Amino acid sequence: MHVRATAHRPGLVLRALTTRDRRAWEALRAANADWLRPWEASSPLPTRRMSFSQLVRHLDREGRAGRAQPFVIEYDGRLIGQMHLSQMLWGASRSARAGYWIDHQMAGQGIAPTALAAAVDHAFVGLGLHRVAVDVRVDNAPSVRMVRKLGFRDEGIRRAALYVDGQWRDHHEFALTVEDLDGESLVHRWNLRAALER
Repeated sequence: MHVRATAHRPGLVLRALTTRDRRAWEALRAANADWLRPWEASSPLPTRRMSFSQLVRHLDREGRAGRAQPFVIEYDGRLIGQMHLSQMLWGASRSARAGYWIDHQMAGQGIAPTALAAAVDHAFVGLGLHRVAVDVRVDNAPSVRMVRKLGFRDEGIRRAALYVDGQWRDHHEFALTVEDLDGESLVHRWNLRAALER
């Protein structure tokens, strides 16, 4: 499955991770290990690391089961990060949580917010979800600014919400619902804002 962003980021694609991505994905993770460590959630318990092929199979299973929509972020044909909708709930909730990471060399160029906007549009229009939440560590100022610019509502601080970099950390919870967009595409809304800021 491919999700394309439009307008000022025509080369941006969200697509499934495949076994062909192994070399590029592993090189990207290695190059960004120190950049991601302070922000990326992990398990507080010792766990065995998945091989790349196990990771691909796991993400495929989660997608087929309707528990997640995992994507890589590709820009001009190059893998530069990941975006996912996880903890997907159906029934009366119809909600998901979004998470993402991007190559440190591509940060600050408007790519991450465009990718998140595309994931939200896919969640609301493609999947029929009603709410998307994002947890951002309270001291991650760039990510806090990004989700606020996209119009996510700050719903408060979740104390010790996620285990990150060796400790339980406080996170802001931000969220958007279908009603917040009032029928508008979030990618379109973000493109208009980005054009005004240029």
